[in-house]
Amino acid sequence: MNPYDDFLLLILSSPSGAGKTTLTRLLLDRCPELLFSVSHTTRPPRSNEVDGRDYHFVDRARFVELVAAGAFLEWAEVHGNLYGTSTAEIDRARAMPGCSGMIFDIDYQGARQIKSKVSDVVAVFVLPPSMHELERRLRGRASETEDAVQRRFAMAQLEIEHYALFDYIVVNEEVQRAFDELRSIVVAERACRERRAPLAESLLRVGRLA
Repeated sequence: MNPYDDFLLLILSSPSGAGKTTLTRLLLDRCPELLFSVSHTTRPPRSNEVDGRDYHFVDRARFVELVAAGAFLEWAEVHGNLYGTSTAEIDRARAMPGCSGMIFDIDYQGARQIKSKVSDVVAVFVLPPSMHELERRLRGRASETEDAVQRRFAMAQLEIEHYALFDYIVVNEEVQRAFDELRSIVVAERACRERRAPLAESLLRVGRLA
């Protein structure tokens, strides 16, 4: 067993349309040691969503009970629905054999809350190469109405204003290049001084005893 904790808590956030979901799926597919944090929500499931896989679907009363019990690392109300990340998700990941990290797919509000409570979390913000490209991607979604496009575009500008909350910024102009940057962040963070200092100190202690 390693004498240091290389368990990584990774926040991924972005304005809608920047490609965060695609990058998250790629990271989970190619980095099987990472686990996705399943959030709680009060919104009803969509036809292709599965409880416990995509979200933990609960009613508002149950969500409020969990808030009162201090069960969430972060939570917020978005478009009339409640969303939250429970501390139990981290416990689940740490208890899973072979798992050495967890990915949180949350907005800037959630990122701020988690960073205020967890000192070693790593936060990455995914940006589009331009607002013109972001608009093109939003309009390319067949399911989006014009009102939805306008609303998401306005929200994107608000979200980008909070870029300074994050430790890294990945520009998703080309998916493979953006993924390579994201994967590099994961590798580098596992080897950062703060995570490996306990190993160095343990080696020094052994050296002094020899």
